[in-house]
Amino acid sequence: MRVAQRSLLTIVLLLGATAASVLLLVLAPILLWSAQAPETLMPEQSAAKAKALLQQAITALGGQTYLRVRDAECTGRFALFGHSGDLTGYTPFHDFSKLPDKDRTEYAKKGNIIDVYNGNQGWSMDRGGVQEASASAIEDYQAGLKKDVDQLLRFRLNEEGMNFRYGGSDIVDLKQVEWVEVVDRDRRTFRIALDSSTHLPIRVVVTTRNATTRERDEEITYFSNYHSEQGVQTPFQVTRERNGFKVYQVFLTGCQYNTGLSDELFTRASLEKRFSETNKKKK
Repeated sequence: MRVAQRSLLTIVLLLGATAASVLLLVLAPILLWSAQAPETLMPEQSAAKAKALLQQAITALGGQTYLRVRDAECTGRFALFGHSGDLTGYTPFHDFSKLPDKDRTEYAKKGNIIDVYNGNQGWSMDRGGVQEASASAIEDYQAGLKKDVDQLLRFRLNEEGMNFRYGGSDIVDLKQVEWVEVVDRDRRTFRIALDSSTHLPIRVVVTTRNATTRERDEEITYFSNYHSEQGVQTPFQVTRERNGFKVYQVFLTGCQYNTGLSDELFTRASLEKRFSETNKKKK
């Protein structure tokens, strides 16, 4: 590629100014790709470029304001999908999260269906009362935290055993992007597409090995329609696919950060109190 590049530049020098400018316009993407081709970088150079791009992304997301988020309260619509990936409907939701590992989601207009996770514990409330979350549900929740790009950017970049690699330039969703690859010590691989103009993440591909089947699992999350909420760039549309099937889609209507959510909100006692109050109103 370097020999070809030198030959092309020689041709440009031999041409007139007008012809040379036209040829340079044609050749610019090729020359740019060659200069940034990931395979031309030494491992330490690739890692340094990847880390620099991730820092650009953090700055674009809000910098220290983004990093200092400790809780969030968001509202919106949650899309429901069947086993075949077909859309079956929408439901409003109200989500409360307290970093790093607490979450409470209230579904439907009345918020009478609730899921709560708190570290390695979980509970759900519906018309039948309050129940313990299944072991598989808690495991899925904890695995989701490990695959979450916000968790990665806020808390995990300095973890021991992290490997970084620059993945090169590309076109994703009709946007020029640069790929960054991060592999953690559990061999969980993140491939993050950062918009070259805004530096915001627009796609994240997480690859893991299924503990049961030993097959490769791939989750792709798409981020779009960013809004600045209290200085934090927040994607108002998030879509997730797992092994080719759409499993998750939300449309946010708003988010508030650092409102001082109480730990009590993420307990079984809070759900039992809510269930008792709901039944009193019905009676």
